[in-house]
Amino acid sequence: MSSSSDFQQDRHSFSGSPQKWTDFELPGDTLYYRFTSDMSNTEWGYKFTVTAGHLGRFQTGFEILKQMLSEERVIPHLPLARIWEWQVGVACRQTGHQRLKAIHLLLKIVQCSSQGDCDLTLLKPLWQLFTHMENNSCHDSAKPGILLPLHRALTELFFVTENRVTELGSLQEYLLALNTEDHLHRCTAQ
Repeated sequence: MSSSSDFQQDRHSFSGSPQKWTDFELPGDTLYYRFTSDMSNTEWGYKFTVTAGHLGRFQTGFEILKQMLSEERVIPHLPLARIWEWQVGVACRQTGHQRLKAIHLLLKIVQCSSQGDCDLTLLKPLWQLFTHMENNSCHDSAKPGILLPLHRALTELFFVTENRVTELGSLQEYLLALNTEDHLHRCTAQ
């Protein structure tokens, strides 16, 4: 079974007794399957059930967290440090819309957190991605002034985070934690 007709994307293969089969999810609205018999048995084949129309695990988690972070009375009861750590990890591992949604949640957490709730140094991999994008956008004269959605999201995240740490009086420590020693040397040399 697969989400593509060439059976290359999201492929799941099963053989043998029903106990070897496990539930799984496929993205999209189409399922492709192929049944091949080895003729070693006279049973009728296999049966499977397809259920559609529910949100995936990521989308469900995103919606729940977004709602919880929107409720001021709920925020003090949330383990913001742990949620922050999880979301930074998700933003670093995921791509596309899932990465954008994780960054959206990080932004909400920064805006509602108090001092010490979030280890902002965990943002270092995203900061490196952002500075790489910044450097490349300066050299890309084909599309002046147009930022990709990820670039815009990271710009907003780091703008708000920098304002937040300035309010808390820890801007210098934050900037030192995000940058590498080589980057600091280059900036000093410039």
